[in-house]
Amino acid sequence: MCGIYGSTVFYDDDVVKAKLGRVGFRGPDQSNFERVESVVLGHNRLAIVDLDKRSDQPFSYKHLKIVFNGEIYNYLSLRSKLKLLGHAFFTESDTEVLAAAYLEYGELCVDHFNGMFAFVIYDIKKQIFFGGRDRLGKKPLYYAHNGLNFEFASQPSQITIGKNVNLDEQAINEFFVWGYIPEPRSAWKEIKKIKAGYVFNYHLKTGVLCSRKYWDIDTLNSNIYNGGYLNAKDELECLLTNAVKIRMRADVRLGVFLSGGIDSSLIAAIASKNINHVKTFCIKFNEKGFDESLYASSIANYLKTDHHTIECNPDDGISLIKNFGEYYDEPFADFSAIPSLLLSKYTKQHVTVALSGDGGDECFYGYARYKRINMVNHIYKYPHSIRKIMNSIMQLSPNYQHKLLGLGVAKTNIKTLYALMFGGLEYSWLTQPEKAIDVPFMNVWNSKSGSLLQKMSAFDIKTYLNGDINTKVDRAFMAFAVEARAPLMDYRIVEFAQHLPDEFKSYKGVQKRILKDILYKYVPSQFFERPKAGFTLPLSNWLKHELKNYVLDEMSITALKNIPGINVERTVAIIQQHMDGKWNRASQIWKLLVFTQWLKNQKSNELHLQTV
Repeated sequence: MCGIYGSTVFYDDDVVKAKLGRVGFRGPDQSNFERVESVVLGHNRLAIVDLDKRSDQPFSYKHLKIVFNGEIYNYLSLRSKLKLLGHAFFTESDTEVLAAAYLEYGELCVDHFNGMFAFVIYDIKKQIFFGGRDRLGKKPLYYAHNGLNFEFASQPSQITIGKNVNLDEQAINEFFVWGYIPEPRSAWKEIKKIKAGYVFNYHLKTGVLCSRKYWDIDTLNSNIYNGGYLNAKDELECLLTNAVKIRMRADVRLGVFLSGGIDSSLIAAIASKNINHVKTFCIKFNEKGFDESLYASSIANYLKTDHHTIECNPDDGISLIKNFGEYYDEPFADFSAIPSLLLSKYTKQHVTVALSGDGGDECFYGYARYKRINMVNHIYKYPHSIRKIMNSIMQLSPNYQHKLLGLGVAKTNIKTLYALMFGGLEYSWLTQPEKAIDVPFMNVWNSKSGSLLQKMSAFDIKTYLNGDINTKVDRAFMAFAVEARAPLMDYRIVEFAQHLPDEFKSYKGVQKRILKDILYKYVPSQFFERPKAGFTLPLSNWLKHELKNYVLDEMSITALKNIPGINVERTVAIIQQHMDGKWNRASQIWKLLVFTQWLKNQKSNELHLQTV
């Protein structure tokens, strides 16, 4: 787990060091850069596998130079295959295996990797950069391309150093709807993201950049699993066991994030079969309805783990909120990033690698919104004109939730409803919200095959899991140099889940049915007889009380006028609605806070660099 950088643009050594220093927290164990002909490659290392300096990067392998962020979990089996094909190895690292795989398989090497990765290889003979991202986008990779100038990095602010960049107002518009900036855009017009599941070639002599998709979920394929439920359960358990096992390979201390929910409990249970008294970690909130720490502690006690509970109080949360811009390079508004940051900060005192339960809800229909949309879908059988009348009636209610329901049923179609619900449905404070949903992944909804549940799952994997969850986890845990690994995001499990019939995943109101039935082999079901709670914090209350003065100071008329794409007068009104307790506007206020902090952070960085 590291931070990578490279460029064909010449920068002085001090500038290159500044670019690496900007993300020094991603790799505190070693930082180095190397110039090869007209190319500079840089790397910040968080040593996880083969801690010896021989595995430091930039890494040389024959005529290749490589910088690599992430892990190839199946590197041992792949190494054995490559040895039989004549490749020699001089380290115990997965970096060397990655380089050898490129020599053996060329661009198809990524098909052989099971992992989370963002890497770039400089092939000196071919005079090309070849690189790519893992299938589900766990690891980030940004680039700027202008003819013979090509620059890439783990985080976009590395690229902005020494470069003139301009705000991408369309990207900011998308942020205010989605809560993050969907790929391939970034906050700057000149900087883009390499898409998840893509590889690229950049030819140094011609300046030509080509990319191609090497993997995509096959959710809507008619090839549904044709075995019985019990067979599917056994197969999935085998896949899960292997996915956990290969993610426990590390030369540093390892633990598990245990929230007390289905997914993390299943991962902790399987991990406990491989390590006695595995360390587990959870967050505790004092506010009623947000705290699951007692459930997590009960499960940890049953599994006999070495359990640690981290208390998150308003002071801790507020401290992180006020410094949020330091951790996230782009505007990012999932406020569960706050407990994630706190969890990472504390966990680092005990372990460097931790397993998580991310991916289970998207692949196995775990979100409550899946049930709600399935119910609302019946209403969409009525003509749009009738639904608009229903909305008009609901808007007369004093209850804001009734108003939101009315706005939902009045949307043109179910795909628009599902996309817009991520931002709260009510967009009167934005000037052009409709432009923000014109993203490539909307075509998932156009397929004639696949159930509504399959389409929602596919859409979430391509958008929410990729752009939100992965960004949150990468930035939060890299901020304190902790590597988070997600067994449920093993691409084999994702593919398997997509081919399962709906009733294997959601049956008679039971969501994540197959995962629960596997879990109950390890932990009794009575531990989970409670409503599902998300990994979040009581932000709505904090904004009205502990953070009220801070919000009002930050959201002045002057500050709001600096934000593109918003209706200032309407924005002031919705902030007041929240403070008066008439409407829960926490999501919108948090997005505005995040963006204003981000703008301040950019200006601060610019001033700092001018003094370097």
